[in-house]
Amino acid sequence: MPIRIPDSLPATDVLESENIFVMTERRAMHQDIRPLKLVLLNLMPTKIVTETQIMRKLSNTPLQIEIELLQAASHDAKNVTAQHLETFYTTFDDIKDQHFDGMIITGAPVELLDFEEVDYWGELCDIMAWSKTNVHSVFHICWGAQAGIYYHYGVAKHELPAKMFGVFEHRVNKPSSPLARGFNDCFWAPHSRYTEVRAEDIEAHPDLELIAVSDEAGVYLAKSTDSRHFFAFGHPEYDRDTLMKEYERDAAKGISPALPQHYFPADDPTQKPLVTWRAHAQLLYTNWLNYYVYQTTPYDLEKAGTGEDA
Repeated sequence: MPIRIPDSLPATDVLESENIFVMTERRAMHQDIRPLKLVLLNLMPTKIVTETQIMRKLSNTPLQIEIELLQAASHDAKNVTAQHLETFYTTFDDIKDQHFDGMIITGAPVELLDFEEVDYWGELCDIMAWSKTNVHSVFHICWGAQAGIYYHYGVAKHELPAKMFGVFEHRVNKPSSPLARGFNDCFWAPHSRYTEVRAEDIEAHPDLELIAVSDEAGVYLAKSTDSRHFFAFGHPEYDRDTLMKEYERDAAKGISPALPQHYFPADDPTQKPLVTWRAHAQLLYTNWLNYYVYQTTPYDLEKAGTGEDA
């Protein structure tokens, strides 16, 4: 949340030059407040784990948030009970006439398929098209980020020679971006994917900007210049043991996976992994919610996504 200070306090210019968000008294007096309404399109097979991870990040802010859980109706989810889906999830047909302040589209383990080969691709395209007029800001994760940047901006994904798997160091390309406000110059984040989006393709697009990259893992954060779409090509929401469980699942399948990089102490899978990305992950979600949803969404929810002022 911003710090509220008197309009003419000398510290205002200093704080703003340090990329600290300052709200003047005048702006604070004219700011209406209501709960934020978010929809989470959960495409991960481990739906309960994923919804818990993301809600943990969303809940650790002073903002009041209402969450709608959305599933792809055209996909038969096999790793969650029908009762859980019927009780807690809705479908696009049920919400398509509503407006939302924010939307999160998760990853999915389908990177090696062409987008058009994914069984729910048509439905996902309908949802992303709807988001242009009914959602103020959309946050895309991993494969969801690859799908979103391809659908909205035509940026292709490319298969990697080996799985990008582990926790990698990143640097901030654009420190002035509010999305990276408070980040260290270098920070860590998990990745688990077989494909990538390339930095040069993002930098060549006039409607996109590159926010953070890794020398090892490539592109991590990008956004649209109009701040309607955000793309995280890793998994900042992951728990301490998520990569370990994935490694163990692959090993049980006889895949002979490589160890996740920079994850187990001394590369010893018998040791407890250290969490080196939690603080950055929380800050990423908080910055998106604060600067790009709460601070800019219309007070009248029916105008969210329409481009109209409150």
